[in-house]
Amino acid sequence: MLLSAPQHATLCALASAILDGAPPADETIPQLVTRCAARLSSLPPHRQALVGTAIDVLGAPATVLFAIQRFRCFADLAPIDQRRCLAAWTDSSLPPLRSAWQSVRRLVLSVHYARPEVAAAIGYGGPFRTRTTRRPWEGPLPDGTTPIPGEPVARGHVLLPNIIEPDPLPAGVMPGQSVLQDVQRRADVVVVGSGAGGAVAAARLAEAGYEVVVLESGGWHTRSDFTDDEAALTERLYADGCLRATDDGSIALVQGDTAGGSTTVNWMIMLRTPSHVLEQWARESGITGMSPAEMASVFEQIEREVHAGTVPDDAHSANNRLVLDGARALGWRVEHGRINARGCVRCGFCGTGCRHNAKQSTLLTYLPRALAAQASLYTDAQVQRIEVRERDRGSGTPPLKRVHAVVRDRQRGTSRTLTIDAPLVVVAGGAVGTPVLLQRSGMGGGGVGQWLRLHPTTALYARYDREIVTSTGIPLTTMCDEFLRWQGSDFGFWIETPPMHPSFTAAALPGTGTAHAAEMRDFNRFGVTIGLTRDGAERNRSSGSVTVNRRGETSIRYRLTLEDERRVRASLPAMARLHFAMGASSVSTMHATPLTIRSPRDVESLATASIAPNRMALFSAHVNGTCRMGTDPNTSGATPDGERYGVRGLYITDGAALPTALGVNPQETIMAVSTVLAGRIAARHAGMLR
Repeated sequence: MLLSAPQHATLCALASAILDGAPPADETIPQLVTRCAARLSSLPPHRQALVGTAIDVLGAPATVLFAIQRFRCFADLAPIDQRRCLAAWTDSSLPPLRSAWQSVRRLVLSVHYARPEVAAAIGYGGPFRTRTTRRPWEGPLPDGTTPIPGEPVARGHVLLPNIIEPDPLPAGVMPGQSVLQDVQRRADVVVVGSGAGGAVAAARLAEAGYEVVVLESGGWHTRSDFTDDEAALTERLYADGCLRATDDGSIALVQGDTAGGSTTVNWMIMLRTPSHVLEQWARESGITGMSPAEMASVFEQIEREVHAGTVPDDAHSANNRLVLDGARALGWRVEHGRINARGCVRCGFCGTGCRHNAKQSTLLTYLPRALAAQASLYTDAQVQRIEVRERDRGSGTPPLKRVHAVVRDRQRGTSRTLTIDAPLVVVAGGAVGTPVLLQRSGMGGGGVGQWLRLHPTTALYARYDREIVTSTGIPLTTMCDEFLRWQGSDFGFWIETPPMHPSFTAAALPGTGTAHAAEMRDFNRFGVTIGLTRDGAERNRSSGSVTVNRRGETSIRYRLTLEDERRVRASLPAMARLHFAMGASSVSTMHATPLTIRSPRDVESLATASIAPNRMALFSAHVNGTCRMGTDPNTSGATPDGERYGVRGLYITDGAALPTALGVNPQETIMAVSTVLAGRIAARHAGMLR
């Protein structure tokens, strides 16, 4: 992103104030600002423009006047007045001003703490590949312990190479740099997306004898690319360089954008759809063939295929033990998690791809199966639109469709067109990408782009008198679902643990200056839990949307309903009780001005503060529901068989198709639903294609 001279000066001044007291970097503030601008280049142009406007607003004399009654540019203020401005913006009553301020604050902090020397100053160990095992909960489990059959964790001596040579490119995979001219071809099926929904559908259909072409917008990245470099890899492997958020910046949206989709970068937990959720789908959305009894064998199949295994008791990290042991001490329901891994060495870098090929993502499971069945995979392929080329006769082979894509050569900065004709198209681009593609193709309307569900997530961080080191060990191996059916309802929240590396942690923690720097110095003594809410408690109300305006720009809007807000609030005291049960000395919220308590007697006070947009940090890695299946075309994007209303032969098999939020991490559900839908597609169109 190209900053104007005034924007550069303003951002330099803002960065100096934000980083006052932070560990120094081996660069100047102008150099930091240059890196911030480069980071913003990952965003779509209209999002870059919004950040530019935010910088303009924060630097303007009128904004300073509103904050501290002085009519001067922010860059011209004395340091003490700059700090007063930051405090005023943090607590501003104007939502757009809070949005502008928080967007810039998070950007500067994440870029600064991405520097290795800054991360080292707070005690961060750095890439696992460059150091020895330092804690009992990282690395292979020791020899002499008895393995559990099918367990996902490595035991004994395992060679952990520092340098990994690139694997040969599999037959059928065509990265952007290998496409040297415009391409036009035919297929039976085009699958858009290679994550939990797309790769599973591609494998099932290819193995059923269909000629399948998979289009993935992200790059072809494998173990040799996964170098444990948090900053570089989050920018490379996530949508919008991991800067995607709702329009107002109040909820960060974390979605993979690489071969394998989010399965390449998620935390591996495998959880079946709760029975009461499947029953709700049948009762309210008319979904057939997906009852708890009918889905049991599908879940078993998925778990076999991705090698899901229960994490043994001696393999949990210190952070996961907080949840496991704390919940047990409180008499709450908690379980050892199952993860899709083979020979996991507990390195702690699941969120940036597995360099040990332990994580059984679609990159290592379903995509190889699809390729073995003669499917083709184009990466770096951004699908622009889908065009229906024939009149639908209503029966027989569905009308021919033309999928228009642009394939980018990231090394040369060039692109080629890719056009594929096929009667069947499976859209699995995620709950942002899928509705955007349908709307750009003139296939919107009804429920397309509506009913966005996020499992809105917040966190508590607690201080301990011992090291927890949330950046180490398997990130997520436990789940406390004591409150999943909160107050007797079908909608509640559950508690998990996240991995916290410096760049993400710095952006997530509230505050600036010396107060923020002091929090970061406690990096290794933080225990962190997250509370995830099953949203949609007001069942007839859509909480959010993904739409495309006339300029082709994507808009993502979301607002908590009152009932969902009650559950988010309730998660805070619950997490605090858990931390105090494990000996925390204090617990703090992620409010812009954090609430900190030092006694379990005060936990209920955490539920009283505002959680209005940009008052408290919210995140989501579970973006679902924008083309939901159902029997009503006015409120659904697809039939109960996943077919887009009004477009025969076009199917949706990703998280966008889920009728409701789940109340559990969605990976296994999406794989299972895609399996069911792909089976129906294969059976319905057998023998009909050209």
